[in-house]
Amino acid sequence: MMRNSQLPSIVRRCGLLAGAAVTATLVLSACGGHSSPGTGMNHGTSTASASVAAPVAGTFNDADVTFAESMIPHHQQAVQMAAMAAGRAGDAGVTELASKIRAAQQPEIDTMTGWLTAWGRPVPEPHMSMGSGMDHGSMPGMMTDADMAELMDAKGAAFDKQFLTMMISHHEGAIEMAQREVAQGSNAEAKALAQKIITDQQAEIATMRTILGRL
Repeated sequence: MMRNSQLPSIVRRCGLLAGAAVTATLVLSACGGHSSPGTGMNHGTSTASASVAAPVAGTFNDADVTFAESMIPHHQQAVQMAAMAAGRAGDAGVTELASKIRAAQQPEIDTMTGWLTAWGRPVPEPHMSMGSGMDHGSMPGMMTDADMAELMDAKGAAFDKQFLTMMISHHEGAIEMAQREVAQGSNAEAKALAQKIITDQQAEIATMRTILGRL
């Protein structure tokens, strides 16, 4: 009789212990599923979730930020110059090249804008060279407001020669900035874009020099 009377008490104690174990497991599971944004630490998030988040921001350093912050307005000025070719260029090769520059550099501007947003850094305001009051001294190859006004006033062969001369200098400046990113940056996507800029714009410089030689 004694043993039978003790059985419910033992069962109750075992039940309480089991319930505590389940509760502890649930608490640990809940803690393990939390990811702290911005720390880069994995607290148990799935591999799929981490792989989606990583390419957006990734690791970056000051060189990567400077590259994006500088190249955005640099590209914007190139796009502005290329837009002037419509109705002003006299040579079909110049018109074609200007269209190619606009098509290539605007998506790159969008990409770098996305990086700065993901990195929590300010995005440069939309750049209009003339009357912007922007300090171009830190960016090699940038045209002055006077240069841009002179190009806008040119027509035909005069525009073609001026556009090509200015854009060669502009491209050389972009290549210099991109080479600095390749050497000093840490973000793989930024460095890859910098290398693409070097390759593409070196090829375009060769094309522009060929066109200049026959004008």
